[in-house]
Amino acid sequence: MAEINWQEIYDKLPTGKDQRDQRKELFDLYDPNGNGILSLAEVDKAIRDVLAIDEIFDSKPAIMRAFQIAKNCTKSKRPDGHGDDYIEFLEFKYFLISLRQYFEYWVAFKRIDEDDDRRISLDEFKQAVPIMEVWVGTIEDPDGEFDAIDSNDGGLVLFSEFCKWAIGKSLDLEDDDDA
Repeated sequence: MAEINWQEIYDKLPTGKDQRDQRKELFDLYDPNGNGILSLAEVDKAIRDVLAIDEIFDSKPAIMRAFQIAKNCTKSKRPDGHGDDYIEFLEFKYFLISLRQYFEYWVAFKRIDEDDDRRISLDEFKQAVPIMEVWVGTIEDPDGEFDAIDSNDGGLVLFSEFCKWAIGKSLDLEDDDDA
């Protein structure tokens, strides 16, 4: 994975309390048909065309997780009943925050996944223990930690499993600057 310009990402994701107007403008750019809800396809296209950050566009699992969590963070009040399957403006800030966070998890995951198969083997996990300890603190028993993360007992850690672990461990990359 190429060097990540974290500041560019922070600058393009208006999540601050004082950035509501910027969020509304961005939401409108994401919503080309003006129906007030964002589909996954609209979000995906806007990340490519509006944000224009290739690293995020290429992180489909992070986009999908952020979309799913954001669309489910509130119950829609739309009379047409379509809101629960989409992101509404009230959920958009949460989507941007989630996108940023899940992208960080994706970057960490990719740094561990040496063979780029979107799965982490026990060997890859053990080799990455020194850097993971920078992100999450001490890992006493790498074999036991791996087994705990591998919740489906498939012998490999998937991104969804990694995210649950990362959230529980408050994973924080050393180079993202948390701007």
